[in-house]
Amino acid sequence: MFYNRLILLFLCFFIVGCGIQKPLTNDQNSADKSDKIIIYQMMVRLFGNKETLNKTNGTILENGTGKFNDIDKTALFELKKMGISHIWYTGVIEHATVTDYTNFGIKQDDPDIVKGLAGSPYAIKDYYDVSPDLAINVPNRLYEFESLIKRTHEQGLKVLIDFVPNHVARTYHSDAKPLGIQDFGANDLKSESFNTKNDFYYIPGKKFIVPNGTNPGGNDFKHPMKDMFFDEPHARATGNNIFSEKPSLNDWSETVKLNYGIDYLNNDKTYFNPIPPVWLKMRDILVYWAKKDVDGFRCDVAEMVPVEFWAWIIPEVKKVNPNIVFIAESYNPSSYQSFLSVGQFDYLYDKVGLYDALKRLIKNDSKATVNDISQLTIEQETFKDKMLRFLENHDEERIASAGFASNPWHAVPAMVVSATLSGGPVMIYFGQEVGEPGKGTEGFGGEDNRTSIFDYWGVPEHQKWMNNGLFNGAKLSEDQKKLREFYSNLLNFSSNNKAITQGKFIELKNQLGFNNDHYAYLRYTSNEHILVISNFNKDEALKTTIKLPLEIIQSRKKLKLINVLSGEDFIVNNVQIGIPVDVPAMGAWILKF
Repeated sequence: MFYNRLILLFLCFFIVGCGIQKPLTNDQNSADKSDKIIIYQMMVRLFGNKETLNKTNGTILENGTGKFNDIDKTALFELKKMGISHIWYTGVIEHATVTDYTNFGIKQDDPDIVKGLAGSPYAIKDYYDVSPDLAINVPNRLYEFESLIKRTHEQGLKVLIDFVPNHVARTYHSDAKPLGIQDFGANDLKSESFNTKNDFYYIPGKKFIVPNGTNPGGNDFKHPMKDMFFDEPHARATGNNIFSEKPSLNDWSETVKLNYGIDYLNNDKTYFNPIPPVWLKMRDILVYWAKKDVDGFRCDVAEMVPVEFWAWIIPEVKKVNPNIVFIAESYNPSSYQSFLSVGQFDYLYDKVGLYDALKRLIKNDSKATVNDISQLTIEQETFKDKMLRFLENHDEERIASAGFASNPWHAVPAMVVSATLSGGPVMIYFGQEVGEPGKGTEGFGGEDNRTSIFDYWGVPEHQKWMNNGLFNGAKLSEDQKKLREFYSNLLNFSSNNKAITQGKFIELKNQLGFNNDHYAYLRYTSNEHILVISNFNKDEALKTTIKLPLEIIQSRKKLKLINVLSGEDFIVNNVQIGIPVDVPAMGAWILKF
């Protein structure tokens, strides 16, 4: 017996010594936890769509739609190569749509309360299901999404999806909910505007009235249910807190507000104990998706839901997966600290802050000044690494659109700041990296400088990179290839450079030749220094000499620098005098030394 144990012990040492180990888990294969999160927002319905007809108010048969299966390992590999760490799959959860899926046991939606023929991905119809639009085999749709999650993880990427807590579609009906789960509103007392046990808010004694101007699909679209009537005998409050039986078309009229225990008609009095029924239902929903290996949630209009709910729900979900990420769509700077410390969000949108400041600079707004960035670094000092920076998403105008910058290259100085100002996450929207301008009158909303989230559509410049599913960019122009290379260089460098992800920050002010169009700063650790210079002037290059702080250069005279974005290097023979720079108009340098 003793010899058997000795032999077994020897074998154990031998195996360890030879390096035979368990296969790496997905978490071990992913980026270092200190790396910057780089998010690629992908509207799944549009990403893989190869159709090019782009008819205004086109149906799914005319304009086509992307599928889960279009996002294959080649597409994911190319995104990984660009520096992406997380993919936000937008529009995954089943939402109201005009497209008829009754043959598959899915209840038909009334087009009078659907915006666009495809429908808004934020008018959730079934929290426990995925959009049938995105499946090759509709009955197999959930399996196809689970396969996409697996493919994404196999490429070392993380999966984010939307969580829409504030409202649901007026036609909400879950046909995929697990046993024992009740639909929202199933037990509501509809005669009361507010009740602590209700899931919805009501307008007692009133029937819902379809908003004026409703014309789903335009004049040429015919549908048996297109009649300016929706049968809601007990009118419910609309998603954007409109307590009227007749919201406007500009309201979130296709949705209904969920009751988190706040009586909005009685001085916002709160009832959080006992826990409101909606809280419990939402916990079940989030845990359901967490158990399907989703890595995080982008939480829609998070500030329209009480922070007390987030303080309760986020720890509940992290019991299932401690590493799951929660990102809040946030627009109220006065609540940022509360949603981080009390609500326990991992990250918040930095829209009303850096995005707005950078957009003014790009557009050469009369109020634009880099001092806004300076002020922001002071205001966000204690939580700067918790802010998600971006220049595009599904709600915002495309950079290359006529309403924003017209020229996608004008994003360069702002994108460099977005990616390097802190160690927090940065995001790009699919097509941004090839200069998609968002042109076209897709349907609902008309021409608005955005890529529609309501309609079936092909995204032309993105389709050039997609190249009929080869994802090799062969149809891109040389200029587009260079633009994509810029994004790739910037994102890859920013994602794991310790000076960016963990380094200290020094703003370089009062430099010779600097004005409200020029912004520069250092990010550094004990081992590495990064000098970032952004020139927001549309007409003139920034030609000057930048003096570094004495505590940085110390007694050094000679310095070798590499321009990260161009790959060029040069030597400064007397760094005490300064570093000569020549940053082109609407350009940026990142110097590593």
